[in-house]
Amino acid sequence: MKTRTMTDAIKAMTYLMPAKDAQAPPFSRTKHISLYFALAVAAMTPHRIWAAVPAVDNANGASNVLAVSATLCGTLTSTGTFATRVYLYWGEADGGTVFGNWAHTKSLGIKTAGPLSVEVAGLTPNRMYNYRFFAKNQDGEVWASPAANFQTLNSAGPMPINLRSTARFTILAGAAITTMGEGVINGDVGASPISGSAIGIPPPQVNGTIYAVDATGTQAPNVVVDPVLLTAAKGDLTLAYIEARDKTPVPTGTFLNPGAGNLAGLNLIPGLYKFTTTTLITGDDVTLTGGPNDVWIFQIKYDLQVGSMVHVILAGGAQARNVYWQVGTSATIGTFAVFKGTILADQAITMDTSSTMEGRALAFEAGVVFNGDGGDLPTPAVPEFTAIFRTNSISATVVLQTTPYFLLTLQTCPDLLLANWMTVTNDTPSASPWTYIDFAATETETQRFYRAFLTQ
Repeated sequence: MKTRTMTDAIKAMTYLMPAKDAQAPPFSRTKHISLYFALAVAAMTPHRIWAAVPAVDNANGASNVLAVSATLCGTLTSTGTFATRVYLYWGEADGGTVFGNWAHTKSLGIKTAGPLSVEVAGLTPNRMYNYRFFAKNQDGEVWASPAANFQTLNSAGPMPINLRSTARFTILAGAAITTMGEGVINGDVGASPISGSAIGIPPPQVNGTIYAVDATGTQAPNVVVDPVLLTAAKGDLTLAYIEARDKTPVPTGTFLNPGAGNLAGLNLIPGLYKFTTTTLITGDDVTLTGGPNDVWIFQIKYDLQVGSMVHVILAGGAQARNVYWQVGTSATIGTFAVFKGTILADQAITMDTSSTMEGRALAFEAGVVFNGDGGDLPTPAVPEFTAIFRTNSISATVVLQTTPYFLLTLQTCPDLLLANWMTVTNDTPSASPWTYIDFAATETETQRFYRAFLTQ
């Protein structure tokens, strides 16, 4: 089993009882685990009748709005002559003037009068968001009013293919899976309807589970007989293949047969591409340039042939999880080639000696030949907390966007001390968003933090 922990900016989320001081810990970035948490702290300050409260607004709205990030602007027009702390609150719902109704918060620290500008990331494409600034000094506090709103852009390219339960497989085949090498596969392997004896990859080469329809093959702790799961996965493969093949609108212009069918030397923007002949990547590399949520889908009528030593290069933050190759017949990855993306082939898939893949080899009718040095599942997207709220006095509800069919671990902690993090559940969601009700989060608690990560 290979564990992948996601890296992402910390996102503060408040769900607890309203409090006058809603300062949240500063954002940071971790190397291995993405943390998501909330904090509420109560404080009372005396009223000074001779001093002025600060003044703040959301002037100028959002700028640099992209699919997953934006810069939120405002103005601290007056500090009231005292040191003034400023906070930013944002989320899909307008939380009004109640701290706990906002999904995210960030402290800007003590600010002087003037423009405010905060870049926020981890947003969802094509969503409407609201935000407000909040300012306080020793003499009072004020919310910017009204809330400002903005809509994130759509990700470039089409919507990603819904892989359903095939997402867990690095290799899934309808016939024999063979190998002549010692390359390691990170992810699950399965074959159906062919018998388990046709799976020829030694179990020690698989960091994951080998699923078989029967017990005729090699037996090992990571070999599981589960014909029902495999039947469902093959059915999901059919749905994913059809979705990719029939994706519209029908490509035209530069998206139809680019490079006259040979992608060598091309730099392709996100989009839906169609090839009416066999597709080649031979003689030179191909580069896919785009952001981390942008999508490429290649509709290939016949074969896909990737030449020896050719690389599929991802640039600009592009991710292998968002690249799909629908192949009408068979695909071949040449020796020493480096391939990115999920292959959905009607027939066979062959990975030649010393080739590598970050993606999936999903062959419906025929088999998969794995002679490469390695096959890795694409890194899934970081789980994202979309809501934490309380509807009663005995529990809190936690909602996350996550990648289905990957093991999700949710942990909680009362104080952010490393030794105090405790796992509250491990689950493998079959859909996203995923909801968990935490009955340990009673109303007697003053604060509770959450973090989540995926394992594959």
